[in-house]
Amino acid sequence: MRIITINLNGIRSAANKGFYEWMAEQDADIVCLQELKAQAADMTEQMLVPHGYYGYFHYAEKKGYSGVGIYCRTKPKLVAVGLGIAEFDTEGRYLQADFADFSVVSLYLPSGSSGEERQAVKFKFLDAFMPHMCELKASGREVIVCGDWNIAHREIDLKNWRGNKKNSGFLPEERAWLTTLFDEVGFVDVFRQLHPELEAYTWWSNRGQAWAKDVGWRIDYQIATSVIAQRATAAGIYKAQRFSDHAPLLIDYKD
Repeated sequence: MRIITINLNGIRSAANKGFYEWMAEQDADIVCLQELKAQAADMTEQMLVPHGYYGYFHYAEKKGYSGVGIYCRTKPKLVAVGLGIAEFDTEGRYLQADFADFSVVSLYLPSGSSGEERQAVKFKFLDAFMPHMCELKASGREVIVCGDWNIAHREIDLKNWRGNKKNSGFLPEERAWLTTLFDEVGFVDVFRQLHPELEAYTWWSNRGQAWAKDVGWRIDYQIATSVIAQRATAAGIYKAQRFSDHAPLLIDYKD
């Protein structure tokens, strides 16, 4: 089973850059999308139902903003749109597909990089989301939460960690939140489980020559419950083509 997650930074932009042609070659079972930056009326047939896939989406109310999606070869038994928290659901940040023996979530966690107000929203989201993650863990189902978490967990997860200690995405409180999720709640960072010491990134700023110099951040994850995490056999970050300022994260799991 191959699962891909990618922040598209605009589904229309990514489509124009060849994302769907690339996706068709990956033989993925599930593809999780973040930052659609589109409403239902903007979506083409290719975007809604790529060949061989069912498509599900959670759009933001604000035009050209946020939004998440899931493509899957097998039709889910149930699809949950949103967290049931109006403040966050209007921004289109959470979509869950339940299959027979596991669930997959496409998550776009808020960024706080634009200023104190959005950082406060991010902290509020984290406060509300931890109990939800605990509920997912307690449900007994195997779960993989894919997406742009907008937090680099450890120093190995961003190139310039010394210069970002006071910046959103690498704040001590954000990092501690992820540590709690892993060490106390029991979720697993699947990429890091397979590559404990690999310096690899999924996002690069458009400023300077961040991409060319590989000055990046690893903020896109597949975070899973322990049993399904142990089934992961390979993980990679695709960088040969650019569809976005993020790179796709691909992980293969044993059936």
